[in-house]
Amino acid sequence: QVQLVESGGGLVQPGGSLRLSCVASGRTFSHYAMGWFRRAPGKERDFVASITWGGRSTYYADSVKGRFTISRDNAKNTAYLQMNNLQPEDTAVYYCAQGSVARRDAAAYDYWAQGTQVTVSS
Repeated sequence: QVQLVESGGGLVQPGGSLRLSCVASGRTFSHYAMGWFRRAPGKERDFVASITWGGRSTYYADSVKGRFTISRDNAKNTAYLQMNNLQPEDTAVYYCAQGSVARRDAAAYDYWAQGTQVTVSS
């Protein structure tokens, strides 16, 4: 069974950094794209970043471009989201996901992690 387990969320001050990790199991990790999404309070789930199966291409939402970096280590079956210069508007539950292509829409991903809370104080 495919399972995605993420960690690394927490409370951080504006301007601070966090790194989220997502460990996958159950199918060959290197064959699949990975994405990160987030849901802010009172909002729908939004695209954050994605990476192709080989890691050669990455994609970012305009709101995080230049501050967040997505990466993957296929030897460790792990995807990462490095978040720098965090701002209060980044406060959300963050979800990693695995799918066939690194699209911006959630429908491209068929497995999802449980979510981890990121809170940026104001």
